[in-house]
Amino acid sequence: MKRILLVEDELEIAELERDYLEISDMEVTIESNGLKGLERALGEDFDLIILDIMLPDMSGFDICREIRAKKEVPILLVSARKEDIDKVRGLGLGADDYITKPFSPSELVARVKAHLARYERLSKSNIGTQNEILQVHDLTLDLDGRKVFVADQEIIFTTKEFDLLVFLAKRPNRVWNKEQLFEQIWGMQAAGDVSTVVVHIRKIREKLETHGAHSESIETIWGAGYRFNL
Repeated sequence: MKRILLVEDELEIAELERDYLEISDMEVTIESNGLKGLERALGEDFDLIILDIMLPDMSGFDICREIRAKKEVPILLVSARKEDIDKVRGLGLGADDYITKPFSPSELVARVKAHLARYERLSKSNIGTQNEILQVHDLTLDLDGRKVFVADQEIIFTTKEFDLLVFLAKRPNRVWNKEQLFEQIWGMQAAGDVSTVVVHIRKIREKLETHGAHSESIETIWGAGYRFNL
């Protein structure tokens, strides 16, 4: 049974989300306090963490940053705030997904299942294998170690940023639209917020540019999508 940590200060919402997740055979722990939620996230083993951004004592952004610095666990941010800057900030801090309230509990369950399945596939694929290296332009992608290097300098990518970069790099010279990339990387049909793809592409480019890498490899094809050029 998968263990889920739900950090949400609105009890009615938390209990509703817990009920839907438990129906899907998940064990859910609720924390309404941000500091206690962070303490449990760091001190216990959970398979996925759902964080509300607007908590009374500690921002979900700060909790996400602290968790991501120490653990590689799927993190879903939940917020009533719909501004793109909040999505950019949350995803930039290492969150795997950003869900805007109001949403249906069934949508939450679908996203949780997709992230759990994806992390499980990643874990199994990294057992007993020799590191596979992909060299593209001035980038070195360590696929099993999940690391990106420019020369000898490592660039830190979030889980989804890495997956998106590798997906495009392994399938060059083809145009992929946002819906296709959302389905491939997030593991669900594009019923979610495909602007997440735009945010991740932007973050990848920014990190590559900061480290002097060949950021022009990912080209925007206006009205069509994105292409990785060799």
